Amino acid sequence: MQFSLQSRAGGVIAMVLTAVLCQGARGQDAQSKDAQSKDAQIREAKGLPPRATPADYQTHALAGAVTIAAEFTGHSITSPQSVLATEDYVVVEVGFFGPPEAQLKLSYEDFSLRINGKKTALPARPYASVFKSLKDPEWQPAVPVESKSKTSLGTGGGGQNDPGSTPPVVHVPIEVERGWELRVQKATLPEGERVPPVAGLIFFQYHGKSDNIDSIELLYTGSAGKATLKLHP
Repeated sequence: MQFSLQSRAGGVIAMVLTAVLCQGARGQDAQSKDAQSKDAQIREAKGLPPRATPADYQTHALAGAVTIAAEFTGHSITSPQSVLATEDYVVVEVGFFGPPEAQLKLSYEDFSLRINGKKTALPARPYASVFKSLKDPEWQPAVPVESKSKTSLGTGGGGQNDPGSTPPVVHVPIEVERGWELRVQKATLPEGERVPPVAGLIFFQYHGKSDNIDSIELLYTGSAGKATLKLHP
């Protein structure tokens, strides 16, 4: 009888432990699925709405069965929310068009940019490299920033118009900077396996002024094939 009670008690404990382990496994599985779902949402959130047709861009060309369209936007970063600017990079908006069965593997590394006929083309850069140079032309600090003047003391005059005054120091709040970065991330050309139409921005490091650009060629070598698109400065 004692052996029977012990066996039953052991069986009950085993059942309880099994139930706890199963619940833990289901919880971890649910968390894993949630994380995958969030990752998928982040990936799907990136990119711009494709325009109606390739003809709605500055230029377009065929790469295999896919049409690549593009438009040069200079130092401006267009997004649905607003237009940002960067002095250190130039931007190209690209769109891929083709039959739904045309599976594309996209990457910014598929692109390079030849400016003014130079032999060496500029490789596309990751979108995060643009973050440090981002500006919003319409953003203004909540409190006006006053410059300091070397000669304003004792004169009673404002230092902003004084030739000896130093430029004002503007500190952009971190939450504002992160908002700009998020806009860039969402507008960037999506990567990985994609079904056309799909569109987004790619970035090239270039410090010169857009006015000094006479010719631009966007070079593509990727899963769809090869194409060269002549853009308008």
